[in-house]
Amino acid sequence: MSTETATPTVAELEEQERRLVLRRFTHDDAWALGSLLVELAREREAPVAIDIHRAGQQLFHAALPGSAPDNDAWIARKRRVVERYGSASYLVGARFRAKGTTFEESSRLDPDTYAAHGGSFPLTVADVGVIGAVTVSGLPQLEDHRLVVAALERFLGE
Repeated sequence: MSTETATPTVAELEEQERRLVLRRFTHDDAWALGSLLVELAREREAPVAIDIHRAGQQLFHAALPGSAPDNDAWIARKRRVVERYGSASYLVGARFRAKGTTFEESSRLDPDTYAAHGGSFPLTVADVGVIGAVTVSGLPQLEDHRLVVAALERFLGE
């Protein structure tokens, strides 16, 4: 597994997705996960906005001190990548980089609508599939990604 400072490999990112699978995901679960993310972000004094969507409905949103309206635009762009590809926004970008290109150059998608930058992670329910996304914006992309992963790990009791 990568260290906290190393950039994770595609394989490591794929392993995170295989590991971080939920048994279910209710409105109450969205509140609990969102509140956990707020707690972790406050501990780190992270100026982030946090969003949880399920089946096209926003179930949780918080904007912490230091975040800005632009973070909401980034959240929407990163979440659309998860919805389209069924994978974490950081993993989608990493897959393009591993092929020697970038998402912006090769996806043929409007970069004003889609952003394969870290911070949005699929909410995957066992035996169902991807049902939504949890997204953070406000830190460098790898830190956004790691904050979401840390919250999901704690939420799942890992």
